[in-house]
Amino acid sequence: MKIDLLIDNACVVGESVLLPDSAVEIGGGRILRIRPAGDNSSVPADAVRVDAGGRYLAPGFIDLHIHGMHKHLVDRSPADLAAVAGILPQFGVTGFLPTVCPLPPGRDAEALQAIAEAAPDAPGARVLGFHLEGPFLTLTGAISKDSLGPADPARVDALMAAAAPCPAIFSVAPDMPGIEPLIRRMSRNGTPVFMTHTAANVVETQRAIAAGACHATHFYDVFPVPPVTEGGVRPCGAVEAILADPRVSVDFILDGVHVDPVAVQMALQCKGPDRVSLITDAMVGAGLPPGRHVFGGQDVIFPEPGAPARLVGTPTRKGGGLVGSGLTLNLAVRNAVRMIGVSLPQAVRMASANPAQVLGLAGSKGRILPGYDADLVIFDESYDVQQTWVGGNTVFKKEI
Repeated sequence: MKIDLLIDNACVVGESVLLPDSAVEIGGGRILRIRPAGDNSSVPADAVRVDAGGRYLAPGFIDLHIHGMHKHLVDRSPADLAAVAGILPQFGVTGFLPTVCPLPPGRDAEALQAIAEAAPDAPGARVLGFHLEGPFLTLTGAISKDSLGPADPARVDALMAAAAPCPAIFSVAPDMPGIEPLIRRMSRNGTPVFMTHTAANVVETQRAIAAGACHATHFYDVFPVPPVTEGGVRPCGAVEAILADPRVSVDFILDGVHVDPVAVQMALQCKGPDRVSLITDAMVGAGLPPGRHVFGGQDVIFPEPGAPARLVGTPTRKGGGLVGSGLTLNLAVRNAVRMIGVSLPQAVRMASANPAQVLGLAGSKGRILPGYDADLVIFDESYDVQQTWVGGNTVFKKEI
């Protein structure tokens, strides 16, 4: 394969080590070779050459759970989905699951189909499937109660058909009556099924896992502590059942507010380095400069990059006015290093190889290895993204 892109003078982020003074050769949208920098005599004269300036070169990030960016919600319209796909490479994201909140029955499939038809033509980051956060949930969180449940095979089939040709990845509550046959239906083609928004007990969670549920999203958020049944005895529920089962992977919103960093450390100890992912669960307003913004008639403030949005006039501590995630995935990687003390290769793995594995894409995405897709990102010591490629094509380059 002919080399058509050379990224030289890079510190390549491997799965467990950093490889400074390296070069990556790319051709036909795939990685051809990783080698020491310097000798470029075999590179064709017409190949594009990029000097990384010693900065980090990492696999492109994959976001399993994102609702919006800037002023766009992914499920509002095809144009909004395209806008989010175009914005995400600024933050190192090369693939994502647009996350759709349910509408009342009869409207949800039609709305999903409209944006699914536009997904293949969206610029920037690639749509890797649609994440349906509902309707088969038992706790609402920020989701309208009117759009939820009950377990209905016909509704599953309608939503799966509407998402085609992209896979429909459902988040479900293990404690919803009748959910186990639906999980088997959702996962019949090898598509992962997520768990969330649940007060399930241990047995209900174990049954959902046995039926095919294999991942827990925004773990610890909308996973309430079970009621005490014996005085002085700490109860176990969905969280403990998920942590104890090696078949199940988890993801976190690591912004320092949505989950205590110690919970992420515990999950890494229970699950190992390849079963914990980072997500943003970003909403409208994420990625915008800190300041005051108006969305949906609500006056909200983003106090700093990556921090959650809060309603203006409410306390900024003890949960006051929390209205969504403002996290971006490059800052989630930074937080993994700074808040939980993992190495940079491990933090990058949590945003690339691990989510690729959840989606069944571990053989093509999430690593800088020969034969893998050339979905790549350059960022500096401040985790500021400089350039992003999808399939070897530049989709973002920072203006200097």
